Amino acid sequence: MATPPVIILLGAPGAGKGTQAKRIVERYGCLHVSTGDMLRGAVSAGTELGTLAKQFMDAGELVPDEVVIGIVRDRLAEADVQKRGVLLDGFPRTLAQADALGAVLEEVSLPLPVVVDMQVSEEEVVQRLSTRRMCRGCGSIYNLSREGLDVGDACPKCAGEIYQRDDDRAEAIRERMKVYNAQTAPLVEYYQSRGLILAVCAVGSVESVNDCVMAALSERLGG
Repeated sequence: MATPPVIILLGAPGAGKGTQAKRIVERYGCLHVSTGDMLRGAVSAGTELGTLAKQFMDAGELVPDEVVIGIVRDRLAEADVQKRGVLLDGFPRTLAQADALGAVLEEVSLPLPVVVDMQVSEEEVVQRLSTRRMCRGCGSIYNLSREGLDVGDACPKCAGEIYQRDDDRAEAIRERMKVYNAQTAPLVEYYQSRGLILAVCAVGSVESVNDCVMAALSERLGG
């Protein structure tokens, strides 16, 4: 690839974007910029930005554009992104962010994005996320229906406590889906009208979904 790629993953919470992002980065050698991870890191560190972001995240709402755009702008301007390209995970989430991203990409001489739309139903999302459990110690992710680990159990990797994130409870998930459908889903039409969307069914095993993602990207980017 002569030009470093800009790849965007779209999809509801729980669509599997994080899992597929790791595999795309391995395949194409681009850098993974996850705004979600950065925001959660700020929350964990207790910074002013993290405290503000936590209020929105706990309520299942989107973090304000100015916060997220500031994070992404700084990252895209760095030399390693210019050389290797970038996979944006969790950004943009609104039409305003998409417009801002377009301006930033032009400013820093990066190409138009290739946008992968990972399609999954709301009921599938609720099922996946409401059974998700995490380890307080090492951060490993488990699923109640798959591994059988529940709140209060010990992590098999580090013996840390297993817990459920507040925003993984069913009522919070449905609120997140309302926000997603109202503010983020219009991005599909936005990018589709520009011929940049690659639609992928995100239901099935990790491997089968990955096969579909890679096939779609190969047609657009090669490799």
